[in-house]
Amino acid sequence: MSEPSVDGVPVAARERHAEVSELVEEARYRYYVLDRPTVSDGQFDEWFNELLALEAAHPGLVTPDSPTQKVGAPVAGDFAKVDHLAPMESLDNAFDPAGMAGWQARAERLAEGDPGPYLCELKIDGLAIALVYRDGRLERGATRGDGRTGDDVTPNVRTIEGVPHRLKGADIPSLIEVRGEVYMPVKEFGGLNEQLVEQGIAPFANPRNASAGSLRQKDPRVSAQRPLRMIVHGVGVWEGAAEPKAQSEVYERLREFGLPVSDLYRVVGDLAEIDAFIEHYRVHRHDPPYEIDGVVVKVDDFRTQRELGSTSRAPRWAIAFKYPPEEVNTKLLDIQVGVGRTGRVTPFAVMEPISVAGSTVERATLHNAAVVAAKGVLIGDTVVLRKAGDVIPEILSPVTDLRDGSERPFVMPTHCPECGTELAYEQEGDADLRCPNARGCPAQIRERLFFAARRTAFDIDGLGYVAATALTQPLPPQEPVVRTEADLFDLTLERLIPIRSVVRDKDSGLPKIDPKTGEEKVVSFFSNINGEASQNAHKLIEELERAKQAPLANVLVALSIRHVGPPTARDLAVALRSIDAVMAASEEELAAIKGIGSRVAATIRAWFEVDWHREIITRWRAAGVRMEDEPAPEKGPQTLEGLTFVVTGTLPGFTRDSAAEALGDRGGKVASSVSKKTSFLVAGDNAGSKYDKAVSLGVPILDGAGFEVLLTEGPDAAAQVAVTPEP
Repeated sequence: MSEPSVDGVPVAARERHAEVSELVEEARYRYYVLDRPTVSDGQFDEWFNELLALEAAHPGLVTPDSPTQKVGAPVAGDFAKVDHLAPMESLDNAFDPAGMAGWQARAERLAEGDPGPYLCELKIDGLAIALVYRDGRLERGATRGDGRTGDDVTPNVRTIEGVPHRLKGADIPSLIEVRGEVYMPVKEFGGLNEQLVEQGIAPFANPRNASAGSLRQKDPRVSAQRPLRMIVHGVGVWEGAAEPKAQSEVYERLREFGLPVSDLYRVVGDLAEIDAFIEHYRVHRHDPPYEIDGVVVKVDDFRTQRELGSTSRAPRWAIAFKYPPEEVNTKLLDIQVGVGRTGRVTPFAVMEPISVAGSTVERATLHNAAVVAAKGVLIGDTVVLRKAGDVIPEILSPVTDLRDGSERPFVMPTHCPECGTELAYEQEGDADLRCPNARGCPAQIRERLFFAARRTAFDIDGLGYVAATALTQPLPPQEPVVRTEADLFDLTLERLIPIRSVVRDKDSGLPKIDPKTGEEKVVSFFSNINGEASQNAHKLIEELERAKQAPLANVLVALSIRHVGPPTARDLAVALRSIDAVMAASEEELAAIKGIGSRVAATIRAWFEVDWHREIITRWRAAGVRMEDEPAPEKGPQTLEGLTFVVTGTLPGFTRDSAAEALGDRGGKVASSVSKKTSFLVAGDNAGSKYDKAVSLGVPILDGAGFEVLLTEGPDAAAQVAVTPEP
């Protein structure tokens, strides 16, 4: 029996098309008209692509009323309506290289040959705008609206920094309509949201919504107070002057007129170069001062653009490649707190698990109670979650339009959730509450033990988070094998074997739940089923023995002294050479060391005055931990003085630390990140993102052989063998 159909379209497909069309239209209205979206961009794209697939399979579903045939949304009701001088079209999207290749193949077929070169530019996540200049004067600014009619926001546009009220230069068209994006710089967005929350106003979900909401203020004085900017990326009408022949030529002319045009575009020759541009900004997505969600690729030549034409809603000569969404909506189930190694008590969000930026996220830090209040989130809210690449997930804001009254505020606890000690601020004016029970709080001991095993400290592979939990928090009635870090090097196989413990989450410190039983997950980490020492136990003992020979800087990091990270520890070790000298140094002597300063000196001095801190050093020394470095060699010629270096990747004959030390011995400064001030990037194998950053900034790059030249012959000789990329 055949499936029921109407006009040749299966009923199920027609019903689904109607259902998704309604979802898309509602999302567009909230996004474009209300500036209060309730679904993420990723969800919208999923619905829209489903419509396209349904219509491709059943062409009878394509009607003028279909969302796939429309641009934008109906205009808002609070502004005068104006018609654009030429329709403002939307763009078709590609989400992978195959989509880009398909677009280029179609363009080649329609153009009956290669339509290149192509112009690649960043797709700014802002508000589309059209500006009309008549005889060089700004006459009108209008939002895109439905593509033909938009909102007249001229008074507000006049307040945007960088938008000229009068064009300058020669051969200005008598009438020109330019298109672009109004955006809010990322750095300014957070400050604006904090101000809104203080005023009792709902914060914006993201910079795009902040831009739209700020531009649509009825009072232009409010818009003037918002940090809005604009970038022009196209022309709708050009009359009364010789029109350029290509998109790239237009940009040069617009820049001459005084209009804000991006520098981050490139004209390329083929699909391989397009893919390279897309991949570059996938890695450097957060380098520009504004949010981007992809790359726009356009045929550069205007004559070819006209030959290719447009569909009912989008030009065939341009396409938007969209990156995976970094913002999604999910449910905030609870706000709990975790305790860190320095006693800092940090609220974190527990959410319905959701996929974003290539990983599944169910927790996100909220930093402190003041941040929770500033973000305006309530337990039970639908929230906007952002995860940018490898950056820690962050809740941006609540979706207040979806509240139903069941939400409740977060209340910061007054006592430590793990040891019961009353929480307090370390000093007046601090933002973070801390548990002052540093000596006995099991959470702090667990976190400090785990921290001591990291690569920049003792580098103990066998001491991960599960092991640190087992050593400090075994199942009752067992007593902790490690009560403070002082016990670390006294461990034996016999002491490890009987330990059983609950597995804890590394980010929150909370027990993990076994999905099969619904109970806390318990492990016997250091013993096998026969009750014998496991490989984990043997590995930990072996690693502890090797760790005893760690350099002084690593030992100092392992002590978890506040403000003493690897760079400061290295400065102390270079200057004083032994733990005894560090302990004996006065606050003034410590502050005089390059890179230390009075605040850090006071913290170091206070740490060594605590008796159980000194016991750690006594016990580690007795166990055989090396507490001093070799005498400092005599300072050689300071051939690299005044130069800044970044070291990345694997160099033959050097560890990263020994390479940094070699540079420091010659007067060079070693930084952790690449910037325009970097003199050379020293890049071994597997260099990663720092190499890409150096390429984008034009920083000279030295390989292993070039590094040897630098050390033996100096920077002038190294410059001759360095690779200096074009930025």
